[in-house]
Amino acid sequence: MNFTTGEIWTVIVLLGAGTYLIRLSFLGLIGDRQMPPLVMRLLRYTPVAVLPGLVAPLVLWPGATGGEPDLARGLAALAAVAVGLATRNTIWAILAGAVTLFGMLFVLG
Repeated sequence: MNFTTGEIWTVIVLLGAGTYLIRLSFLGLIGDRQMPPLVMRLLRYTPVAVLPGLVAPLVLWPGATGGEPDLARGLAALAAVAVGLATRNTIWAILAGAVTLFGMLFVLG
């Protein structure tokens, strides 16, 4: 399918406007109000819900290997999960996964 430059820019502008309006609804309209305790408690789970959705495709179908899973990314994911469960700290889990990934890529070539 071939799209014109105008169609592509229209989609970009509409998606940008939609993203802005979604964020405005939370930050601009209710950002200065106290949120209910239930909402605050549920917002703590946002990283736990978002990070696996971002990382899973990169582990299961990595573009760097042509979509084939590999040992380095699998071990990095396992290290991140293990450190995350042990420490309950997202930053340490991310760092453990990154160090494991780069270490294994160096070792395995």
